[in-house]
Amino acid sequence: MTDTGAPDGQPDPSVTGRLTRDRALGFLGRGNELLASGDFAEAGGYFSRVVGFDDAEITAAALLGLGEAHYRLNDEPAAVQSWTAVLQLPETPSTYSAWRNIAAARVRDGNLTGAIDAYREADRRAPHEDKAEIANRLGWLTKETGDTRAAGRYFAKGRGDPPRVTVTLLLIAVTTIVSLTAMLSSEGPNLYQWLQLDKAAVAAGEYWRLWTVTLLHSPSDPLHLIFNMYALWLSGTVVERWYGPLRFLAFYLACAAAGSTASFVFGGDVPSVGASGAIFGLFGILLAAGRLHRPVDRQSRGIVSQLMALVVINIVFGFASGGSIDNAAHLGGLAAGLWLGAIVPPTGVPTLSSMWQRPGATTVAPGRSSAPSYVMGLGLVVVAVVVVAGLAIGTGERQGVPDQVPNARAAPHDG
Repeated sequence: MTDTGAPDGQPDPSVTGRLTRDRALGFLGRGNELLASGDFAEAGGYFSRVVGFDDAEITAAALLGLGEAHYRLNDEPAAVQSWTAVLQLPETPSTYSAWRNIAAARVRDGNLTGAIDAYREADRRAPHEDKAEIANRLGWLTKETGDTRAAGRYFAKGRGDPPRVTVTLLLIAVTTIVSLTAMLSSEGPNLYQWLQLDKAAVAAGEYWRLWTVTLLHSPSDPLHLIFNMYALWLSGTVVERWYGPLRFLAFYLACAAAGSTASFVFGGDVPSVGASGAIFGLFGILLAAGRLHRPVDRQSRGIVSQLMALVVINIVFGFASGGSIDNAAHLGGLAAGLWLGAIVPPTGVPTLSSMWQRPGATTVAPGRSSAPSYVMGLGLVVVAVVVVAGLAIGTGERQGVPDQVPNARAAPHDG
């Protein structure tokens, strides 16, 4: 039977037959109108008609609305059942709201532990402007369950307080401790021999040196460590705020590997030390993301606006240094950072692209990336492929060449 619609021109949910996409969207729209006007039972009929449509996003929206209709009709068990059904579908824009509704229902039932779990799931998907509210709810719930330490963290997050210990600060602390320990080691095997970017050792399979090189700095130039840690604090703080701690750490390690690989291929045979390759990668992320995605972040506007001049000056100075600075590491890290910043939009702060949507388009809330979830993985995979190719090229060039390991304490630094 063909779905011809009701006599008053509104779609008729009682008519059977396969729904077209336009008809399903029409039913959703009519159901939402009825919800807003208080006709909850009739709204539920429209939503029920759409449930089972072959587009998971449309079915999830119908289940979400059906649950709301049941809740307004004081049938909370049926409401929770509909919202739970949303979670059994693939991830959709309705998943976040379903988790929030289930969390609130668990609070009403006195299941505070279950509510905490549900709110944490909601927080993972929450738009930027909802983060503070959910953090405060989690703060209240964890306080009620006796976890005062977690409550303090959630209330601080709700106020917008930055975390006391960031990944950036941890990297600075670990790098400083290892670098100073290496500088003060005067006899016997030392950390430089084990951790520096020794090109012959990398060609022999010691690939950990691609990352451990960032933990060492020139023993004859304390300013090398000081300047690098200051640059890491400036750039790392912004990248971590834009992308979150886990993505920031992944970016840092990827840029470190890219910078070390560029040095391995193009930087000659002299070992290198320093974190500048990874730091230049952070510069590249800020330059590309700042230009292409336009994060709305007044705190970092001054820093990002000066980066281009700083990068150019350092690269020119590197070429003029007569080989004492490993410019290949700078350029390799910078290239990886530019790529990652271009392809992966910031997720921790609003962006201009998240504030402007086409009429009728799915809303992307400020602070949430509109890019598919696989974009982050794609960006890192491309960097990994380039690193593997570079290692193959550099190793092939060194085959048959006798290992020559210069004095570790005479190794040039990369910035």
